[in-house]
Amino acid sequence: MTRDLLSELSSGPLLCDGAMGTQLMARGLASGECASLWNVDHPDAILEVHRAYANAGCRLVTTNTFGASAFSLARHGLEDRVAELNRAGAGLARTAAGESGFVLGDVGPFGDFLEPLGDTTAEQLHAIFRAQIAALVEGGADAVLVETMSDPAEAEVAIAAARDVASLPVITTFAFQKSADGSFRTMMGTTAGQMVEQMVAAGADVVGANCGTGLSLEDYVALAADLVRAAGDTPVILQPNAGAPQVVGGQTVYLATPEEMAALVPALLDAGVRIIGGCCGTTPGHLGAMAKALS
Repeated sequence: MTRDLLSELSSGPLLCDGAMGTQLMARGLASGECASLWNVDHPDAILEVHRAYANAGCRLVTTNTFGASAFSLARHGLEDRVAELNRAGAGLARTAAGESGFVLGDVGPFGDFLEPLGDTTAEQLHAIFRAQIAALVEGGADAVLVETMSDPAEAEVAIAAARDVASLPVITTFAFQKSADGSFRTMMGTTAGQMVEQMVAAGADVVGANCGTGLSLEDYVALAADLVRAAGDTPVILQPNAGAPQVVGGQTVYLATPEEMAALVPALLDAGVRIIGGCCGTTPGHLGAMAKALS
């Protein structure tokens, strides 16, 4: 089957999946453990999460490879297993997505800063991202998701690496927080409009936001409007957390209910968002409710 995500997107909005980390923690992932290693050590658990989201109505299934670059895996002594873990992650998502779904090869931040703030050069980072993305494509990814970014320069390197590997769609999302002046900015101070302009110029096919520091559900709607306004004809993706995080009993929790997340869907569609999903705190239950609101 030839899967053309952008063509499919042009005919109507699509639903992406939700959080992976908290789902794995509920299945026994320990704090500090390498989640990507579960792609080979506990594949049934990964497949179970993917299938739960797919069965909830999510057409876009995201690989369990957020921290599967060589730089991130080196913290666990696994830097020599990049190809293995990313291929396996893509293969599991491919199985769950089936013929009607799309697999997003997940590429998270590499975990440090580029020069001059850090010691990593753009050339070194390009090689790191290229190796990860190549394995995701080999495993069956239909698109590359460069997510939870803060630094536009890092995202630009990831997009360039994806373009080197394959002619697949590239989706790029950033994490935002609300500034004192009411604008939405990344940790590096980049506004929503600036991010969109830079990512589109770098070659991203879809742009948007996932996650957010302390953002309410209403904030995500306002952020969506800013993104769509800046994006023009470029499709926008929005994956909000299940509300702003709260500390309950010493633990960080997200309290928005499935019904509250479903109520967000019409506002995001009205704002012009084309891909809707979830991030921290969301579950298959949340996404199932959102799927009904999307239909």
